[in-house]
Amino acid sequence: MMEEAKDEASVLSVHGDDIKVTEVLKDGDTLTFLIISKKLSGTGEYHVDRTYDDFEWLQQHLFAQEDVPGIQGVIFPPLPAKPQVNASAKTMKQLGILGLGEWQPYCKAMETFLRQVAAHSVLCRNKAVEVFLTSSAPPGRQKIRKNIFNRLSQAVEEMRKEGHKDVDEFFQTERDRNLVLTSCTKTAAEKFLDMVLTEQKIAVACGHFSAALHLLVEPGEDADKQAFSRVCVKLSEVFESMKKNMTSVAENNMSTLGLGLDLESRHQEAEKEMLFRRTCKLVELESTKRNAEKAKPVKKLAMEEVKKAAETEFEHICRVAKQEITRFEKVRVEMLQQALVQWCEKQLLTAKESADQFNKHLQVFGGMA
Repeated sequence: MMEEAKDEASVLSVHGDDIKVTEVLKDGDTLTFLIISKKLSGTGEYHVDRTYDDFEWLQQHLFAQEDVPGIQGVIFPPLPAKPQVNASAKTMKQLGILGLGEWQPYCKAMETFLRQVAAHSVLCRNKAVEVFLTSSAPPGRQKIRKNIFNRLSQAVEEMRKEGHKDVDEFFQTERDRNLVLTSCTKTAAEKFLDMVLTEQKIAVACGHFSAALHLLVEPGEDADKQAFSRVCVKLSEVFESMKKNMTSVAENNMSTLGLGLDLESRHQEAEKEMLFRRTCKLVELESTKRNAEKAKPVKKLAMEEVKKAAETEFEHICRVAKQEITRFEKVRVEMLQQALVQWCEKQLLTAKESADQFNKHLQVFGGMA
């Protein structure tokens, strides 16, 4: 069973860059994702089905590697928020572009999460990753307990420590930069979502107007009525084309730059969480140093040992964090660049197809004159 998976070092038996979340199956409020991974040896594939609770199970195993030196310096790949079949306004805001009811973008986001975990030199060694991707047995579907008091105390702690001055200029600069980028990317993702929602509304309105024009068509042999009816039918076809065009534009936006901005926003939040964990350790280290300085002779030796252990742990975290920030910058820039290129390519193709269609409509109207 998956809940018995141990956090031992292991090498993945699948191609990490070729993991695919192919589709999602709905059973009431439960969503099941179908995952395909190609085996490293031979030509076979692993086919597994996982629920969102299973993804959370995996994430908790990744978080719980306390025996790995510097693990708190890792920027963990961000898991998308839990999907909802009938999302409320609050859930929609949390899910952003992933909450529009289109499951293909959400599957792509889950696929990206798994690929990033599999590509991570530290996280991929967790045995839970191998078991998650290859085991046909269902995982332990235990509920993850969330304590509201822990969340409240964490929020208070965050307000107290977030502004703590850093001793390392590199990390202070990165924290200041991340603070700005987190806000900017979140705003950009929200504005982009507003644009997609508007495009969807325009597409619906065009469809309604196209249908309404058909209601104006009148039977009979009167020449004027026949001419008017022909114009209405052709105008209806034009608005139907406009509907298809706007629908394609919205879908292109969702599947390319919309996903890219969503991932960029979650990436910045993931880095923010890592930087905050490191800041908390910095505060603990400074407190340990003060305690060691003030310790009475009888406790001095013990407190010095505690201080050395805290210093060693903090050094590990800082070393890993610097490597992670360098890797993170490269990955996030490449993924956002890829999203922008795909966005341009898809929208150019859609624009060309629409221009050809509208040119045909124009020629028809020209022949009616």
